[in-house]
Amino acid sequence: MSNRNSNILAAVAATVMLALSWAASAQQNGNDGKKVRYPGAVRPTKAPPPGPPGPLPRMPDGKPDFSGVWNAQRQLPGDPEPEMLPWAAALTKQRTENYSADDPEARCVPGGVPRATPYHVQMVSTPTLILMLFEGNIHTFRQIFLDRKEHLKITEPLWYGDSIGHWEEDTLVVDTIGFNDKFWFDMAGHPHTTQLHVIERYHRRDYGNLDVEVTVIDPGAYSKPWVQHRLATLTPDADILEYVCNENNQDPDHLTGDAH
Repeated sequence: MSNRNSNILAAVAATVMLALSWAASAQQNGNDGKKVRYPGAVRPTKAPPPGPPGPLPRMPDGKPDFSGVWNAQRQLPGDPEPEMLPWAAALTKQRTENYSADDPEARCVPGGVPRATPYHVQMVSTPTLILMLFEGNIHTFRQIFLDRKEHLKITEPLWYGDSIGHWEEDTLVVDTIGFNDKFWFDMAGHPHTTQLHVIERYHRRDYGNLDVEVTVIDPGAYSKPWVQHRLATLTPDADILEYVCNENNQDPDHLTGDAH
């Protein structure tokens, strides 16, 4: 069995186990037949398994090479809950209790930043540009410009914003602004405003493990910066596959909020 097939089976198994545990929890709490907390809102309790070991690949200029197909970023346990303004907290609660039925990403629009979807991401490193090619959703892409020090003047807010990056030793620091307010941060429904400013720190510590620190700054929705720590693991010798969200949506209950 190929590494890619093994990873797909592992992801399916994890999803099934999460759904089973969610259903069992609903029955144990006397909520059989009623909507309960959506699995996407559950915080991680353990770290994901590490990626394959090996030496850190580098570009000809000596910088870390992020090229490759990566499993989805997985949040690590231990990060504090975000401190939301009252309107944002109320909206998140409403979205979660409604089984995230209005989640824009489930309707095949871009997931935005810093949302991590379950699909693979191919990263392509060059000295002046890093590309992220997303397997899922609508095959969108994100560009991180390394040859600009200033942001563009955004006249039309963007799904992925305007991202510029620089190196701090072996860590890539990405600064992004210029977002629209149409996407959710996660299935739990955490919102944001057009004041959103995201700072990401990418550190490929070895061949198969990419540590990601995400800082969300949005004074329109959060009373202080919200920090998440994540891990992405490499899928060696893999290619991203064609997936067309509009033709392969397997989650109609999620879209209608019809979850029991």
